[in-house]
Amino acid sequence: MNHTLQVLIVEDDADVAMACEQTLRLEGMECSCVATAELAQQRLSAGFAGVVVSDIRLPQMSGLELLGVIHAMDAELPVILITGHGDISMAVQAMKDGAADFLEKPFAPERLVKTVSRALERRRLVLEVRSLRQQLQNRDVVQHQLLGQSLPMQQLRRTVQSLAASEADVLVWGETGTGKERVARSLHEASRRKSGNFVAVNCGGLPETLFDSEMFGSEAGAFTGAGKKRIGKIEYASGGTLFLDEIESMPMAMQIKLLRVLQERVLERLGSNASIALDCRVIAATKVDLLELSRQGLFRADLYYRLNVVTVTLPTLRERREDIPRLFEYFALQAAGRHQRPVAELTPQRLQTLMAHGWPGNVRELRNMAERMTLGIEMGLGEAVAGPDSQSSLSATVESIERALIAEALRAHDGNLSRTAAALNTPKSTLHDKIRKYDLG
Repeated sequence: MNHTLQVLIVEDDADVAMACEQTLRLEGMECSCVATAELAQQRLSAGFAGVVVSDIRLPQMSGLELLGVIHAMDAELPVILITGHGDISMAVQAMKDGAADFLEKPFAPERLVKTVSRALERRRLVLEVRSLRQQLQNRDVVQHQLLGQSLPMQQLRRTVQSLAASEADVLVWGETGTGKERVARSLHEASRRKSGNFVAVNCGGLPETLFDSEMFGSEAGAFTGAGKKRIGKIEYASGGTLFLDEIESMPMAMQIKLLRVLQERVLERLGSNASIALDCRVIAATKVDLLELSRQGLFRADLYYRLNVVTVTLPTLRERREDIPRLFEYFALQAAGRHQRPVAELTPQRLQTLMAHGWPGNVRELRNMAERMTLGIEMGLGEAVAGPDSQSSLSATVESIERALIAEALRAHDGNLSRTAAALNTPKSTLHDKIRKYDLG
């Protein structure tokens, strides 16, 4: 028996309720009792992890009425009804209306245990299926947001999927254009907070004079021009996710105020002494080494450690060049739809140029390139078409480019080895060896 599941007993006869509870507890089941249907409703929700055992005859709302309320809330939540001798026809009708089972008074303890165990097992399976569906939905969200089949992107998606199920605050590190906000949105949309607000704050774009009112909110009359109450960005994110972009650009005076709120998870609106409890996940993003900044006295070390519960490091486009062809096609299709133009063709010459480029602007730069080509403007990479990144070896960069070119040619020719070899002007035996080397078979 799964001990996380529980049994809610709804019975106004204290002796019957106690007997049921003791019987089930002796079998290792978690139980609780209430005397009315109204009290039962306060304990129940659509995801209730357990089953309900309810007497039909209750003061005020009956067990049958409670059954209707429960099924309107969650049609798969099992309800077992307890009936008196004269209520059999009523119980049979209740079964037709969706009751899981019924017990006729007086019933043997063994019958109670067997009936409840069967209902709990059914509930466990329902909740497991729901959980699997949610995981698949979350995976689809992450898959759609974080494009690419390279190993670094596969690892990133696994990390995001794992963190999305937690409540941990996250620090996202990545170069300009690597998709920090996209990762933050993926974490939000794949989490239980997805129905809440995703509030993005550009920390570098907040003037110090407006910081308090923008972030914490204000009461009417708190300052000149404050004609009505204003909900700040942090409070607006309660129940959802607060995304602090370019956190390194936040002035020190603001960092102190932010730190207190993040530590205590409470805030006070400007002009008020009332504390407001917060329930939001915090995701911060940076393109610099915050720890090094803190050593230089340019970023508060205590705020760094408060934000850095978990760090997610984003790969540069140079580290996943094999994703360039697919990403370009995706951006080109978007641009073509937006501008009502033909989709820019990715010729072999263009692909080689794209694969050799250094991409200092990463994915954002590639997206802009696809947009320009869709508008009929040639790439114009100029001297930016460079050799390997300074942090990568020449051989690693060449292999990355070669792998991506072969993978794209195989895809273009439906995996046909002869046509691919001809397109690449490479002997079939050499191509075969390279396909095996790069695990492209």
